[in-house]
Amino acid sequence: MERPSRRQKPISIRRTEIRLCPNQGRVVLRPLGFASDAEYLKIIRRVLSLPEQEVRRLLDQVLEEFSSRHRGLPERLSARFRCLEHFLPADSRISQARRLLIGSYFMFEYSAECAALFNPSILPHPDQAGLPEGSLRFLLSLRSTGEGHVSSISFRSGVIDARHDITVDPASRFLTEPEVIENPTYHKALFGRKVAEMGLAEEWAQRVLDRLGDYFTLQELELRLTETVQETARGSRIGDDNTAKGLWLLALSNYDIRFQSDQELSERIIFPVTPIQSNGLEDVRLTAHRDDAGKTIYYATYTAYDGRNVLPQLFETEDFRHFKFATLNGPGVQNKGMALFPRRIKGRFAMLSRQDGENVFLMYSDNVHFWGESRLILSPAQPWEFMKMGNCGSPIETDEGWLVLSHGVGPMRKYCLGAFLLDRNDPSRVIGRLREPLMSPEGAEREGYVPNVLYTCGALLRDGRLVLPYGMSDRVTGFAVIPMDEIMAAMA
Repeated sequence: MERPSRRQKPISIRRTEIRLCPNQGRVVLRPLGFASDAEYLKIIRRVLSLPEQEVRRLLDQVLEEFSSRHRGLPERLSARFRCLEHFLPADSRISQARRLLIGSYFMFEYSAECAALFNPSILPHPDQAGLPEGSLRFLLSLRSTGEGHVSSISFRSGVIDARHDITVDPASRFLTEPEVIENPTYHKALFGRKVAEMGLAEEWAQRVLDRLGDYFTLQELELRLTETVQETARGSRIGDDNTAKGLWLLALSNYDIRFQSDQELSERIIFPVTPIQSNGLEDVRLTAHRDDAGKTIYYATYTAYDGRNVLPQLFETEDFRHFKFATLNGPGVQNKGMALFPRRIKGRFAMLSRQDGENVFLMYSDNVHFWGESRLILSPAQPWEFMKMGNCGSPIETDEGWLVLSHGVGPMRKYCLGAFLLDRNDPSRVIGRLREPLMSPEGAEREGYVPNVLYTCGALLRDGRLVLPYGMSDRVTGFAVIPMDEIMAAMA
């Protein structure tokens, strides 16, 4: 007679009443673009035809209606005009008011989180000054979803006090995009390695690289690409040659952004920039990575989505003001759910991934941007995860091992949260695993844009408690607090 499986020890979970809900009033000013130059010219000519008095009246109306909704609106309109100034006739002399008015016709408000605010990741805030004893300030990243189901990255902060009570700081009324730094510096050796990964390592591509210094800017690459295209009669523009276009798109996928120093954390929002990101930046997994010298660099893996394809990518920052975005490369860069360990293991970077959309894999690398072979370490085993499983954020180091939160998909496409434990010195060894879900969607958590889903992109260990922010049915975000000793005791 078959023996029944041993029941998992019960785990006490305190779900808080905190709800981070989408706010349609938090709008960001975005550039309005058109597919053809003719559309720009048509509108600009109409504004140029207006009498100066009418220009001032219309501009006053715009400033009165929108200045309270955006910081530095005149400066933003002026910056937008400078992007369009080349459409004006040569030697045009127009008033500052007309410049601002032209800029206003090519801007619009976008409600970045009108649809959802979910799939959070959490880590200790870089600034811990001015807190009561026993308290910890945290930083939260969120997936904000707006019109067209386009996802962006937003941020919040809050405090966990000595009693493990959580407060989230009120969000600013304003949202502002960062400045995209047009000429970041590229390292030729790394760039060349990425070129080879793309299958572009031919003689023509090498000819371009040979003309660049050890470090080069986007402007310098454009110049060398243009020279080589023209000299080899392979077209008159970069876009006319597939190799040149591939090199150019690769460079555009590696870029820097920078927020103003006086912007509050909750005012910062990161939108898609490159073509592969066009439909969203999804499910950021933050980690505070410590190097051998004790320096902390904040890395985050995320999924770029263009409406058809998904591609894991990476950003890094030291201050959450200046960010470097980069491609991930190599045969190990597949599917979703890549999560970096917070330190090197035996001198190498380590990453969890989900190569096939179903199982959990482990990878090692000497370079955080390149990932090769992967090793399967965990597969669905319980009915609540039979359809697929994956990690839910970067591993958390404990005395017992690396705690990894997971998600499992079962009957009726219900997403539950689970957990497993990896050996500290050899993470390929699974030394513990929950047989039953850590958390399942219940009550109002089941209702939302995608029903019956609990999901998180990272948790925080604090004085013996797991502080777990989680998304509810791709709609809102809540928090739970769970005793770590009970999680460990329930591991099989």
